[in-house]
Amino acid sequence: MSNNKISVIIGREYAIRVRKKSFWIMTFLMPILFAAITVLPIFIAQWAKDEQKTIAIIDPTGEYLPLFHDNEDFRYVPADRTLEEYRDLASSKSDEEHVTAIVDISGPLLEGDSLYLAGDKLKIYSYKQLPSKLAGEVERTLETYLTNKLLDSYQIEGLKEMIEQSKVDLSIPTYKWGEAGNTERTSGDVAGIIGMVLTGISYMFIMMYGGMVLQGVLEEKKSRIMEVMVSSVKPFDMMMGKILGVGLVGLSQIFLWFVLTGILFFVLQFALLGGIYSANTLTAVQNPEQLGISSQMGMENFSQVQDVMSIIAGINFTEILTLFVLYFIGGYLLYAALFAAIGSAVSSDEDTNQFVIPVSILMLFSFYAAFGSRDNPDGPLAFWSSLFPFTSPVVMMVRLPYEVPLWQEILSIGLLFLTFVGVTWLASKIYRVGVLMYGKKPSFKEMWRWINYN
Repeated sequence: MSNNKISVIIGREYAIRVRKKSFWIMTFLMPILFAAITVLPIFIAQWAKDEQKTIAIIDPTGEYLPLFHDNEDFRYVPADRTLEEYRDLASSKSDEEHVTAIVDISGPLLEGDSLYLAGDKLKIYSYKQLPSKLAGEVERTLETYLTNKLLDSYQIEGLKEMIEQSKVDLSIPTYKWGEAGNTERTSGDVAGIIGMVLTGISYMFIMMYGGMVLQGVLEEKKSRIMEVMVSSVKPFDMMMGKILGVGLVGLSQIFLWFVLTGILFFVLQFALLGGIYSANTLTAVQNPEQLGISSQMGMENFSQVQDVMSIIAGINFTEILTLFVLYFIGGYLLYAALFAAIGSAVSSDEDTNQFVIPVSILMLFSFYAAFGSRDNPDGPLAFWSSLFPFTSPVVMMVRLPYEVPLWQEILSIGLLFLTFVGVTWLASKIYRVGVLMYGKKPSFKEMWRWINYN
């Protein structure tokens, strides 16, 4: 193995890819996409707001119509036609522009202490498919009224107040004891979210940059550049140079993504929200009454913010990010070696499927195993999947926020990099024969023979 030649190939692979327009397009497009995923729901919520719809209520009892109050979505009006007249207008659709739906309350819904079935006395008609939001609003309005009326019929003084006071809403804080005897706030939900984000990033990046190695080898093989390079560089040096070069491109792009995403979120934060510590935020904390917020509510909100900050502060991000980088590098090197071997063995894109599919299934299994390990990060599935080298780069990500024992981390990383060395040795044997094979569709049996060549 020649270090000088490998470094030359690394520089060549790095320079070729960073000079491509696609590299810079993806570098700037991905942060915009991340920001859009975060900000888009805000705009969608605004765009989703439609003009106020008119709902006609047929209520011969006169008891229920006053319960419905106009809001930004619906305007409730007493019906000016009978139900049959509204139905006759359906064919001409002449009234559709004025009335969206008709709530038909044909009689009392409560008589004594017996509640009629809603389908018997209460129905909603419309000229087209009814939005679920309307049915839910009508149901909640009538349920609240009928419940209170039914409680009043029992003639027990203070019954509603007793029921209301008997409702229990628990929010139990969780803590952990540190080795130094200190107590820190924890949250399984926060740890789970961090773990799944790291899992998705690890899965996506390993597959993306591993596929980049495969395409690079295949393109050079199809263009016959390999024949020229093999005459002066050993196949192993060529393969390692390509893997490491693409890996450096990936690390550079990830670094730029983090920097650009941080800058973009910082700009959007002040453009859309006026910053974290805007004047209103400070006023809400210091003097909430000025904004129409009760002092108790202001203190509760401030306490919730403090809880979240203390939970985040209790997470060892230094350890998590360090291990994330190690697992990303190990996982990328392992799968990149497999993809390089596949790229060298085939002569066309169509031939890659039979070899790429098993590798993709393995990665997909690791992704689903990570999901299954979220609720039980110390269970058998999580434990063995985080030790198995082909799944550990993805599964271990979901376990890291839950503080994995040190010996498991060392064993997992050791197995990962040892497997990389073994797979690279096998891949280099396939690579040295495959790069010069053209026109022949390889099989697993054929590739096994290449491995056994001296």
